Order: sequence, then structure tokens, then C-alpha cells
Amino acid sequence: MKHLSSLTICPHLWRSMPCHLSELRLDYVLAGGQSFRWRESSPGYWTGVLHGRVWTLTQKGGHLWYAVYPSPGTMESRLEKSTQKRLAKRKLPHTVPESIKRKKDTIKQENEEVAGDDGSLHTDCTKDGDILQDYFQLHVSLSELYSLWGASDQNFLKVAKEFSGIRVLRQDPVECLFSFICTSNNHISRITGMIERLCTALGRRLCQLDTVEYYSFPTLQALAADDTEAKLRDLGFGYRAKFVSESARSILQKQDSDWLDTLRLVPYEEAKSALCALPGVGGKVADCVCLMALDKPEAVPVDTHVWQIAKRDYLPQLGHGNKTLTERVYREIGDYFRSIWGPYAGWAQGVLFCSDLKKFRESSGYKPNAKTKKKLKG
Repeated sequence: MKHLSSLTICPHLWRSMPCHLSELRLDYVLAGGQSFRWRESSPGYWTGVLHGRVWTLTQKGGHLWYAVYPSPGTMESRLEKSTQKRLAKRKLPHTVPESIKRKKDTIKQENEEVAGDDGSLHTDCTKDGDILQDYFQLHVSLSELYSLWGASDQNFLKVAKEFSGIRVLRQDPVECLFSFICTSNNHISRITGMIERLCTALGRRLCQLDTVEYYSFPTLQALAADDTEAKLRDLGFGYRAKFVSESARSILQKQDSDWLDTLRLVPYEEAKSALCALPGVGGKVADCVCLMALDKPEAVPVDTHVWQIAKRDYLPQLGHGNKTLTERVYREIGDYFRSIWGPYAGWAQGVLFCSDLKKFRESSGYKPNAKTKKKLKG
């Protein structure tokens, strides 16, 4: 098979749903360090693995367009049935304020152009649309959130003019946890390569597009296997190889394979504490998983980028003289951002994080003012 690189190629395979760029920018969201499974296969077209299948996404005319590639036996496999069952059980985050919930009819998926003569494709199309709405959390009105954050934070208002459409993904907890275990002392391009090698070595082959093969993310059982650490060390994971295998083993021995999903139902601090008990999981990794997989929008991951933003634009006195990010300073930054941004502080942090990435600054022309001081209304 070949990558779909235009909406005119096999038009019957493409489906769409209304989604304005102010609500979602694929280039920021898929390449901004949240997930490491997406590639820009051609300009404006993103191909990656989601829910055990390979997708291509693009945006045009106020719509999010998507195509799903067939995999041998995928629809009949136990993995696919399990994936659909898990999606059906998911509930939207109860923390979404009524004022920023989007009406379902505004993100209703458009299936008419792809239904077969017997209508057999309609049900599958609906499931695919549900998957994307869940993954991008399109039930949350991003424009309303931007307005709220901008009203209380003049610095955010300035950033938002150049960086719209940045929202938080709702990822599979297993994939999110073990991907972020690999992020310590690392950068996005290298992490992406590591995750690709991990999936190729331990995942299930899904399909080949042009010369590129795609694999599912490994199961907990595969990650916990006796030989996993040695395999990952051979693949260049270094000390992270031990954390990956030991964390997977710990979950299976002390909990069960669905334990990470159950953390979606507990309070933020309880979920974070449970994650920090795993080998190789510190506060930042735990916050990333809480935010991007466990429905905890108040979680604020603080890495070097966010620390520098906090000192430059909000709290210049913070951690004065400290060369490393201490636990006290980490907590102070998170609490401060929660105080000005509210229950979706982690989403606002994601916008500022993207604005600080060199590749996005260069493409947007945005230049943060190194002399900017704390700027808050009132």
C-alpha cells in the first residue's frame, strides 16, 4: 500500500468531521512532544498508529480529514475487539466545566460520502470518528479555554496569538507511561526514534506503506518479558531499559493489566503518587501521564522548558541560585500556574511549552522577550 498524500487519492477512503484550526492544529499537537508515533508523511499529512491501526490525518476547509488503512485480520483480531470495548467504556472527563463543553452536533462526523451500498461502512466510520473525538478531546472548547487563560494572564494572551489550536491528547495509558519513561535526559527526535525501535522489536506488525512498516505499541506482557531489558539495551535505551521492564513487571505482579485505566477514576494526587511508586517514574513523568492519559487536566509537567518560562515570564525570583529543578520549586511552579489558569492548567502549560520549542518558534516567528516580567491583571 501507499501513503495517502492527497484528498484526491482514493477519495472514498477519506472521512471528515468539522474542526476549525482554532480548535486543533495537527502540526503543533502531533509534533509537540505529547505522542511519538506520528510522522508528517507528506506536507500537511500526518501518519501514525492509534488504537492498533494506522491512520493518516490532515486538515482542510475547516474539517479534520482522516483515513484508516486496513491491516491483515485487524478487524477480527482480539486486540481490535479489546480496543473497541475499552473505548466504549471510557467516560468523558467529569472535570469539564459546562461553559467549555462543545455541543456534540458541532463535532458530528460526516459519513455520507463513504457508506457502501449496503450501509456496512457506516458503523465502522462512526467508531473511527468516536476514536478521534476521544483522542483529541474535541468535546472541550479550546477557544473558550484560550479566552479564559488570556483574561487572567497577559503573557499567555501574547503567546496565544501565534500558537492557536494546541490541545492535550487523551492517549492510551500504557503507551503514554512507557513512552515518557524514555524521555528522561532526552529530546523529542531521539525519543521518537527510540519508541519506533521499541514498537518494531516488541509490537505487532500492522501494515507497510511505501517502504515504511508500522507496528502496534507493545503490550504490558511483552514489556515485562525476561529478555526485554537486554533487547532494549541493544537498541540504545541505556539505563531506561531497566525502568521499562521493571515498571511493566511491577504493574503485572502487584496490580493487573487494567490498573492504569482505573487511575482515570481517582483524584489527581492519588494517581500521581501511584505512578511515582513505579521504577523510573518521577514527578514530571507522572504528571505527563496524568495530563495526557489519565484525565487530570490540572497536572502541570515541569521540565527545563517550563522552568525557564516560569523564571523568565512569571516568577523571576523562583529558585534563585538553583542549578537544578528541586522538588519544592517544581511544586511551586505547578501550584502557581494552577492558581492563574484554573482546572485546565496543564493544557495552558502545553501551549507555552510548544511556544518554547525552537522548531515552532522559527516557523511562527515568535520571539519571547527575555526581559518580560510578571504580567497579570489586577
